[in-house]
Amino acid sequence: MLRNREIRLLLGVMVVICLAGTMVSVLYSSVTALFVLTTSIFLIGTTILFTRWRYREIERLSGYLRQISSGDYTLDVRDNTEGELSILKNDIYKVTLMLSEQGTLLKKDKIQLTDAISDISHQLKTPLTSMMVMADLLSDAGVDEVKRTEFTHNIQIQLERIEWLVSSLLKLSKIDAGTVQFKTEKVAVKHLIQKAVEPVLIPIDIKEQTLSIEGKDTTSFTGDLNWTAEALINILKNCVEHTDDGGSITISFEENALFTEIIIADNGKGIAKEDVPHIFKRFYKGKNASEDSIGIGLAMAYSIVTSQHGDIEVKSEKDQGTQFRIKFFKQVI
Repeated sequence: MLRNREIRLLLGVMVVICLAGTMVSVLYSSVTALFVLTTSIFLIGTTILFTRWRYREIERLSGYLRQISSGDYTLDVRDNTEGELSILKNDIYKVTLMLSEQGTLLKKDKIQLTDAISDISHQLKTPLTSMMVMADLLSDAGVDEVKRTEFTHNIQIQLERIEWLVSSLLKLSKIDAGTVQFKTEKVAVKHLIQKAVEPVLIPIDIKEQTLSIEGKDTTSFTGDLNWTAEALINILKNCVEHTDDGGSITISFEENALFTEIIIADNGKGIAKEDVPHIFKRFYKGKNASEDSIGIGLAMAYSIVTSQHGDIEVKSEKDQGTQFRIKFFKQVI
């Protein structure tokens, strides 16, 4: 404590005042001088004891901070009494909680990143292995032209699958990183539906499915046309894929004072009850998923909708069809 220059200066000043007061009081009487000297010594001693106590408290806090820096967030130094040290203790505890929460989130993100890399590697391994095998077969001069054409076509299909996967992952990573600037413009839902339906018209025609669209032309919401269309395309692809030949897909939309709602429903195979809570998770494949399914389309749709202050939920029963309800809420200022 006495190594502190400020403390030495304070004690020196107090001693000088004590001696000066004693010398002045001697002019009046020895009793007065003794009283002043005793009182001064008592005050100096009290100051020293109080300063030592504060030093011990600060030392304890320093030890606590060292434990925090080493990753131990379990200690609790909260103090509900009044005073500067109590305020400091409570503030340190709040920072500790914040660091603990951030550490937990970072650990969770690290685990998710590891799982994502593992899933991506798994998804890429199958088509790459297939292409390597077919490339070896193509290098054989004895392969007839029919097989050569078949292998070339299969390689092209696998390359398209890899391209779609990489493109989707890049879009998701941009959304997660917050680098996507979603537009906030008035979007006509009818125009949005037309844009989203166009890419799936051929699959619908091949499977002889019926598509019906219902809703008022004036229905709209505030958002990003292109990104929202991307979300609806992925949902529609899911509906087409899990609806049998000759099935039906319906799209309806309406607007009220609170939100604009788009409902996409089919009468297909439905989703197993245990799969429903997980279908928006990345790389999750339900029991009814096809072999070519990667499990990323619905995850992307969910990220796009929720990033625009929207919500998406699903209702489904096995062999009873599936219904996706998308809501874009009005922003009240």
